[in-house]
Amino acid sequence: MSALDRQLRPIYDALDMGSHKSAVVSCNKLIKRYPNNLLLKALKSLGLVRSQKIEEALPLLEEVLAAKTTDDATLTALMHVLRLLGRNQDIVSMFENAYKQQPQNEDLGVQTFFAYARTGNWKVAQQIATRMHKQFQEDRYLYWSVVGALLQANDLATPPEMRTLLYKLAHRQVASSPSPSYLSAERFYLHLSILQELQLYDEANKLLESEIGKSICSTSLPCNYLRRQIWRARGLYKEEAERAKDLILEKNDRNWLEFLSIIDAAFPPKESGQEPVTDAIPETRDFFNKIAETDGVKDRSGLLALIELEHRARVAGGTSDITVLKALLQKYFVLHSEKACCFEDLKPYLDLSDADRDEWTTFLDSQRSTLESATDLRCLINVHKLQRFSLPASKLTAELESGRAASYIRDYKEGLRLGLELPETELQLADDLAILAGQALVNAWYLSKEQAYLLQAVALLEFTLSKSKVAYSVRLMLIRLYRLLGAPTLALNHYRALNIKHVQNDTLSHFALSRATTFSLASTGDITYSSECLETSQVYLSNSNETSEFITRAFHGERYSQIPNFIEFEERLENSLQRDLVKMEHVRMRMIHEPIVSDLIDMEFIELKIILDRYHFDNRDFDIMPNYQPNGQPSFEVQTRLFGRNAGLGWLRVYLKMFIRAFQHASDLDDATEDKLLIGDRPKKSSDPENQLPLVERLNKRNLEEESELTEQELKLFEWALTLADWLEPYHNVARPPPTVDGQKTSNGETGSSARKDDAPPVRSTPDLVVRFFDDVQSEFEASVGRDCLPSELLHIVTIIQEAVTLLVAETVRFKSTSVVKIHKLSQLVQSLKEVRTKACVSLKETSESLVKSGENYGTADSRKAFVDACSPIIDDDLVHHDFVLNIAKNVCDSRKKTLEGVGKGGLKISSAYDKA
Repeated sequence: MSALDRQLRPIYDALDMGSHKSAVVSCNKLIKRYPNNLLLKALKSLGLVRSQKIEEALPLLEEVLAAKTTDDATLTALMHVLRLLGRNQDIVSMFENAYKQQPQNEDLGVQTFFAYARTGNWKVAQQIATRMHKQFQEDRYLYWSVVGALLQANDLATPPEMRTLLYKLAHRQVASSPSPSYLSAERFYLHLSILQELQLYDEANKLLESEIGKSICSTSLPCNYLRRQIWRARGLYKEEAERAKDLILEKNDRNWLEFLSIIDAAFPPKESGQEPVTDAIPETRDFFNKIAETDGVKDRSGLLALIELEHRARVAGGTSDITVLKALLQKYFVLHSEKACCFEDLKPYLDLSDADRDEWTTFLDSQRSTLESATDLRCLINVHKLQRFSLPASKLTAELESGRAASYIRDYKEGLRLGLELPETELQLADDLAILAGQALVNAWYLSKEQAYLLQAVALLEFTLSKSKVAYSVRLMLIRLYRLLGAPTLALNHYRALNIKHVQNDTLSHFALSRATTFSLASTGDITYSSECLETSQVYLSNSNETSEFITRAFHGERYSQIPNFIEFEERLENSLQRDLVKMEHVRMRMIHEPIVSDLIDMEFIELKIILDRYHFDNRDFDIMPNYQPNGQPSFEVQTRLFGRNAGLGWLRVYLKMFIRAFQHASDLDDATEDKLLIGDRPKKSSDPENQLPLVERLNKRNLEEESELTEQELKLFEWALTLADWLEPYHNVARPPPTVDGQKTSNGETGSSARKDDAPPVRSTPDLVVRFFDDVQSEFEASVGRDCLPSELLHIVTIIQEAVTLLVAETVRFKSTSVVKIHKLSQLVQSLKEVRTKACVSLKETSESLVKSGENYGTADSRKAFVDACSPIIDDDLVHHDFVLNIAKNVCDSRKKTLEGVGKGGLKISSAYDKA
């Protein structure tokens, strides 16, 4: 080891330990002694970037990149820097230059391949792998080339005819390989997937029927999955069924897919185009009966398969007697009612007539027993779930639901006795009874709109958590209820208690952050929700680095079946709908927290335009929350949606259009300046035809499906913002023409300023909607206060008015300059805008004052007493006692008071600041 290598070791250690400042100091000392050492400069830039000193790092980075080094250590350091900056194209160029200089260096070839793989440029990656196979004669490079061709074919931008050609190329490469594909299960999988796509079923069958093919499929799940798909595509349902029977009988395989294969032989899926084989039904029924009798209570697969068979027979044409199905349902319950999955297993088959439903309910009543053991408790829980699911609409009233909740609570109280010895880390056996009671109370509220039922549900579920601290499903329910009740601090506390990590931030953060601006106190300086948005978004930053490493490791380890999954995972996370919903909420919070100046406008304008160009994947998990509402009723998730609407892609696109248009008017950026402000690469643009339209046309285009996700107040805000933008756009174009306008004026031989001055349009009067909006929304607020609505609805209306004020400020920031007004003779426009701003600020002030008063009311003893009185039906000295409910009442009322007062005072602050501006 050289002297320099020994001196470099502490720098690497410091970087590994996160001591970036120490690493930079050490680099500075060594750079004085070795001023031309590129590795030291690369390591220093890495330390600077990790220390968030981007501007200091960039000159060093550019210097080292310009040297076009081939040193492995320097290239590795540069790669880490560029990945942190999101400059993947520069990584590609760097390794490509190095590989061109040393074409015999196999490691550089591999790194160049991986660089293209990270950027998704599979065409060039495939070409490099082909070249490496010819040069270094390693079989794995041939299969890398095959994978590159397949991934290129699967790219959405690849034309259909090219897709077929690429698959044929991959097939030819595999066929010409010196070693057969069956030497490795992963290579065999690759070969089968190509044959499946090209529909070369005879060749695929030859591979599958060979002894080694059968052996691979018996041990490799991915290969067996492909085999199953190929057989189904060939219509070999009978052969697949025979194979499944052998596995079930001879190897005691109880994989549900095998049972479905047998049923599919009798009732092929519709897409197969085959008719049901009625002759096979008796034989299949006998087979399943035999399995069910053999397994008894040990395994439920055989009996569940019998139920599925009878269900399909009825659906296919009524060939099954309903009495047979009812008998099987009852038999299944008797044998497996102690299993937690019993309800979910039977639910798909409970679409019964009124008479059959009554008979089923009577049977369930007969299965009740005293709670002497955990088995009895699980059976009772399943009885309640199944009976509740089967409730007819005629038996769904608020009073009846309240009575059912009381019944569930009584059984919950009894069930708690069976869990007294359980440690705190375990779930109580009776938790589901409390959840049933909570959902019955929520349904009572949904039917009657009486808030007392929601308060009872909250108190009961909080008590459930005190007994079962790790009941995540109860926390999710409470998050939903607290947001409805206008107690977001409690909702956020429960959300944080879930301790979600990594990709769960993408799937579950919507519980706390959907329309989070409604509850944000950013206008008063409280950035709790803004910080939560930033913390949640960290998973997307790490995704771009970590997932690409999984892909390269999969190539190294020849795990070809995993590569498409990793790529899909990366793509879904990179283009996550929730990512951009959270970003939109953060922008909305910035608008009420920070001064609306060019720095904010320009950066958010760039980022929001990038989001508008993206295609989105909705990875949000709504099914994680239990739903025990009756069949035909909206699910618990639907019932507890904030404002009754789910903010999804439509909501996002409407808000993007609204904010982008306002920022476009306020910004002086042109395309060249935008590119300079962007540090990383531009994300891949969606191939959606709408994205090919000019930006102005896209922003003006309305979509009723998108707007259906808006609340009534949000839709009014959108229409107001469009009207305001249409009114002001001509004056923006005159005061600061877009680059296209400048270009046209210049090509006509005129200066921009003279064109603007001569072409100044006459000032039009203020559109009626621009002023009327504030009167309408304020009237809605006053009506809502009068009808004692949920606090969240009041918060929503004030937030909408607040947002209108900030959008108005952004739209008119250009006209604050007296020189602009004077040059373009816009004094009349400025006077009109002043009147609108005054009207907006007065409306915001008055509604905010009313909101503060509403908040103060929640801080009184009377408010807490009203909460406790509302919960009197569930108060029990031996269960949910009075003091416990009083403590919950205090927490809820304090949270409501803090939020309503905070949002109200923030509104007053904004109205005061912008009324004087």
